[in-house]
Amino acid sequence: MKPRHFLTLMDLSAKEIKRLLARAIKLKAMQRRGKKHMSLAGKTMAMIFEKSSTRTRVSFQVGMAQLGGTSLFLSPRDTHLDRGEPVEDTARVLSRMVDVIVIRANSHAMVERFAAHSRVPVVNALTDLSHPCQLLADIQTYLEKRGDITGKTAAWIGDGNNVCHSWIDAAHQFSFHINIATPNGYEPKAEWYAACRDHVTLSHDPKQAVQKADIVITDTWASMGQEHEKAERMKAFSGFMVDTALMKLARKNAIFMHCLPAYRGMEVAAEVIDGPQSVVWDEAENRLHAQKALLEFLLASPSKK
Repeated sequence: MKPRHFLTLMDLSAKEIKRLLARAIKLKAMQRRGKKHMSLAGKTMAMIFEKSSTRTRVSFQVGMAQLGGTSLFLSPRDTHLDRGEPVEDTARVLSRMVDVIVIRANSHAMVERFAAHSRVPVVNALTDLSHPCQLLADIQTYLEKRGDITGKTAAWIGDGNNVCHSWIDAAHQFSFHINIATPNGYEPKAEWYAACRDHVTLSHDPKQAVQKADIVITDTWASMGQEHEKAERMKAFSGFMVDTALMKLARKNAIFMHCLPAYRGMEVAAEVIDGPQSVVWDEAENRLHAQKALLEFLLASPSKK
């Protein structure tokens, strides 16, 4: 039987994601009560990270430990991945030794190649095109704070990047609308939202995008690997900071999200990210619980899915 992979939110059905997030909320409650949940005892997770990480690495490694499993971390200098040994060969070998493989990679295409030759589930922990694990945590946070997200409106302000792509997928899977405001030339990839077009409105006006929004989201203007573009991006993104004035144009009970790390005074004002509408710390914590539910789902027997 071929393994289930999680490379984008589209790899699971809407029903499966909703069930997974219900489990994440339950796992969080169990953890708060100090109740053990060793559902993955005896399982091993390998993490291959080409990019640096704080929240992703800690949440996966701690999550696997809380589920009773073990994990090992491999940085680029620790493997021959795509430098002497083909990705396909690494996937064939490693997947004979562990139960699940989590990859944070520069190239989404590389993760797809790896998954195509893996005997075990492969999880996308961030690529240049997608960050689906972040969205599991984001939607869990909205469910906890405001309830059902179906029919709501999200506003994305800033770069049409990998997290933006995953928010587009989420809009399709959960049947809500997302207004995306980016500077000219920084729009999300057209092929990414082509199948989700009915759930997306594109513009270059942050004020227009946040009108009647239930959620306002942003991200850093220069992601990892784009440091050489920083000066150019700072100029292009002028006027795209999420500040108090912009938040006032959204719904009164709108919440603010950011996947972190955040740069106060650039993409978000300090009074917003540190203010009462911000849920970024819950969002960050929920990476732990959503990913535990994901690992359980991918490693559970078919009858339990």
